[in-house]
Amino acid sequence: MQIEKYSIGIGDRFGKQGLAQLRAVQQAEKAGAVVVPVWNKSNREHTLIGTKPDDVRAEADDAVKRGGWKHGYHVDADHIGVKNVDGFLAASDFYTLDVADYIGQPPDAAALAAFVRDMAPHKGTLRIPGLDPTFGTFEVTDAVLEKIGRSYLTAVMEAGRTYRHVVAAKGADNIIPEVSTDEATEPQLPFELYFILGALAREKVPVQTIAPKFSGEFLKGIDYVGDVATFAREFEADLAVVKHAVNVFGLPPSLKVSVHTGSDKFSLYPVIRRALQKSGAGLHLKTAGTTWLEEVIGVALSGAKGLEIAKRIYVEALPRYDELCKPYATVIQIDKAKLPTAAEVAKWSADDYVKRLRHDQSCPEYDVNLRQLVHISFRLAAEMGDDWRKAQDGAREIAGRCVTDNLFERHIKPLFLGG
Repeated sequence: MQIEKYSIGIGDRFGKQGLAQLRAVQQAEKAGAVVVPVWNKSNREHTLIGTKPDDVRAEADDAVKRGGWKHGYHVDADHIGVKNVDGFLAASDFYTLDVADYIGQPPDAAALAAFVRDMAPHKGTLRIPGLDPTFGTFEVTDAVLEKIGRSYLTAVMEAGRTYRHVVAAKGADNIIPEVSTDEATEPQLPFELYFILGALAREKVPVQTIAPKFSGEFLKGIDYVGDVATFAREFEADLAVVKHAVNVFGLPPSLKVSVHTGSDKFSLYPVIRRALQKSGAGLHLKTAGTTWLEEVIGVALSGAKGLEIAKRIYVEALPRYDELCKPYATVIQIDKAKLPTAAEVAKWSADDYVKRLRHDQSCPEYDVNLRQLVHISFRLAAEMGDDWRKAQDGAREIAGRCVTDNLFERHIKPLFLGG
């Protein structure tokens, strides 16, 4: 199985927006770009909401059948390892191998020595084609290889262990493996990513998407926090490294960069677009909760009862702030002191609520702190049970429009079509 050139990871917390999400990629197809949907939902989200991976597969299959989608589509076992992958085997064909806990764990001496020995042919001056020599030329020594091995070899070996476990159940031709290194403490330099890919090839993991660590902050539901020029330089370098590694290490020609927590990073889309056009490379963009937020917006706009439910999600989140933030502590930056009070929210109209929640940085009322808190509060909607389900049903049409417009106009169009 081979991943298509352009793909977008789309999450759907409650499984109601699959067709609305599909309509966004269908609009892209009509405009001239085939962007393949990859429905994803992590084990953590399944646990918090009470769903199962089979639910995601059912949603994806149903949306494709009803929508008449004629291209590929996939279901991602999102951020899995050997301990939790078995529940995803029946439903998934895309596997995000999460090795975050193993980055920085040194391998044993024998494994490290074997890695350095196998990478010895690459010692000396390493030049990455397509990069400025001042940025893309590196001196590779045993010490450099040992440092990379101490940081990443254990993680690569764990990726190999998980990959082989999945292959034993599914077969190598029936899956798309992604490896994520974006949980590292520091961005990978080009030569580090090069040898990570070399280590994956050595481990016989035919990785098709790789998620590097970039500079700056990729926070849930809001724009990129960091220097855009630095990101642009790193992203272009990673594209060049991937292309070179495919040729040198015999990795799949479909291998491409995956940008995690990539939704709502509007300031980055123009530079990503230019880099893709310049290089001809593919891209996987993994969104994070942007559909859930549009669903809340749709509920708020659906009438008085819907607005009450949308307000309730936020108001009930306030006293549970620490509990809700804990699982997401590294990917949110909320100024608690600036959050609106329950009394303030009680006075809001639907328009007031939506202006603060929707990611429109040109709107003076847009509230980056409220948006992040609602983003991580989806479990509260699940706890509402029938109240939330009825609100969803009552907002089906308007929420669907919000979801489609958000994915197409704010994400797919600037990235894959331009403008």
